[in-house]
Amino acid sequence: MEDNNMKNVTDFEDLLNEKYGNKGSTLRDKFDAGSLAFRLGVMLKEARKEAHITQEELADRTGTKKSYISRIEQGQSDIQISTYFRLIEIGLGKHLNISIG
Repeated sequence: MEDNNMKNVTDFEDLLNEKYGNKGSTLRDKFDAGSLAFRLGVMLKEARKEAHITQEELADRTGTKKSYISRIEQGQSDIQISTYFRLIEIGLGKHLNISIG
């Protein structure tokens, strides 16, 4: 059975626009920022586990705290690119690639 609220939604972007407004709106900007923090956290956690190191080891290698690593991995903390770079490049010995699409 089709949900009447969803019958005109054709893709994920349409769903986001319907629920949070168009890009640039206050609610959408808040959602996008939270989504980015979550995605960065998931990527960090996966890379850390792949490297077989604990949050505490990553914190020690990069001069941060385990609690900060935990908050990042849970998407509960904004992170500067320079800090994320340090966690990935120095802490995990991997390369961080950023692109603009």
